[in-house]
Amino acid sequence: MAKSNTDKIFSNFKEHSVAEFFKKNKQMLGFSGKVRSLTTIVHEYVTNSIDACEEAGTLPEIEVKIHEITKNERYKVSVKDNGPGIPKKHLGKALGQMLAGTKFHRYAQQRGQQGIGAAGCTMYAQITTGKPVYVVSEYADKKLTCNVAVDIKTNSPTITDEVEEDNPQGAHGLYVEGEFGEVNYERSAQSPYEYIKRIALANPHVTISLLEPTGELTTYPRSSEIVPKKPKEVLPHPLGLGVSDIVDLAHRETDKYNMSSFLQERFQRVSSAKVDELAQVMSGKTEGIIYLDFKKKPSELSWEEAEGLIKAFSMVKWIAPASDCIHPIGAEQIQTSLAHILAPEFIAVTERPPKIYKGGVPFLVEAAIAWGGQAGRRLSNNQVTSDIIRYANAAPLLFDISGCAITQAAKDVDWKRYKLKNFEEEAITVFVNLASVHIPYTSAGKQAISQEDEVYQEIKNAIMEAARRLQLHLAGINKERDRAQRRNAVIKYVPQLSHDLSELAGKNTKPEELAKKLTLLIETKYMTHILGDESGEEGLEENGKEAEDADDEKEE
Repeated sequence: MAKSNTDKIFSNFKEHSVAEFFKKNKQMLGFSGKVRSLTTIVHEYVTNSIDACEEAGTLPEIEVKIHEITKNERYKVSVKDNGPGIPKKHLGKALGQMLAGTKFHRYAQQRGQQGIGAAGCTMYAQITTGKPVYVVSEYADKKLTCNVAVDIKTNSPTITDEVEEDNPQGAHGLYVEGEFGEVNYERSAQSPYEYIKRIALANPHVTISLLEPTGELTTYPRSSEIVPKKPKEVLPHPLGLGVSDIVDLAHRETDKYNMSSFLQERFQRVSSAKVDELAQVMSGKTEGIIYLDFKKKPSELSWEEAEGLIKAFSMVKWIAPASDCIHPIGAEQIQTSLAHILAPEFIAVTERPPKIYKGGVPFLVEAAIAWGGQAGRRLSNNQVTSDIIRYANAAPLLFDISGCAITQAAKDVDWKRYKLKNFEEEAITVFVNLASVHIPYTSAGKQAISQEDEVYQEIKNAIMEAARRLQLHLAGINKERDRAQRRNAVIKYVPQLSHDLSELAGKNTKPEELAKKLTLLIETKYMTHILGDESGEEGLEENGKEAEDADDEKEE
């Protein structure tokens, strides 16, 4: 019997693993372009190392080495850290299985979020050189050496040449080494060299070094001895949930809970009094809201009841989500780091209070402006341009610049208002870090932040807040320059005036003595202005306050 058309259509129907998907769409992980691919590899390993060290309460020490194997764009990359290492039972999944790890399911801030990065690097080594990655993990009292690969068809790890031995010295850390093809090393604005520099800028507690293929070693020693506080894992906030979230969470519950206790136990900011408010809204008396019995079992919650619950959430007042699940770099650390690496003439740092986007996800924006000194970007023709350096949870974002909310917010600032005639040609660095439990990346490559309205506006407000302080500084410089110009304009007439006065007096007054007295008079006048003219400074402060008030009104 001939096959039907339907049978023919579905004869090639197959299931595929997530690893197969990313193998075919590796650009979604950041593996597009030879320089970008190499930087992505360094990024994934380094951010994992810093996260691991911070989790263990250890000041990170990271060594990155890049060695050119052949001239046909094949390089060996190794990253070594002093973190806690990875235990044997978790090592394969951590480095050889997509969407496996300690981060994706947790409601706490970390640089990595998806459990894809390190396994993605392992996969990229395989598909470009056919080789696994070599791993040495020292943890507890053990040392494990092995090769790790990804079984693409099953998205599962393959471990070979495994050797486990005792580690009586108690050393700890992870060493990962891989050979990668279709990559290239160069010193550019998007290279591993620039990435390491920016890691040092935003992570002053990290000591990190880079050995380049040329043999040149660059080390950025830590400028802070303080390990950042570990962000606390928190429960989700009701305002950040969708209907499917409520249904999935409720149906996982055992019968020991009713809806009232389920809401109080599984979500933050839900008290018994808040449940009473929700029960009143869902009593059947509110138009458009279905009735819900809060004594029923969560596992029996229907989709329609969950829809009603989401509507009820929006009809009562809530305390904002807890912010201790996110942790900023810190104004003092940013100031220290910028001064240490850029040595600018002026630095302004601002740290905004936590805000919420998408109704429930907390986030925080830090911004800084460095002006003068080594701030800005140096071009090959010795020209200087402005530089916008972007971070998400203190991890540098080097790619997809134009599509990022940070770039757009910085360019949308009216810089002329802040005494900068041409922002593009200034020796200025704008530093922005977005800290959040869930960074709204534009893609799995994690290199640009999507333009969520709340996030974009908060970034812009943070930049403008720092720019107001730069405005005061530049206004002061301009004022001193104007005074100097007026002084020079007057003092150039002193020789002629002293000579003419001597002749008119008709006495034995020497022109040289008159010149000294006139010069002293002029210098005294302008020195008095510099030291004692407080009205000018008050005017500057008043202008800054007016600008701040105007910005606050816009924000409100």
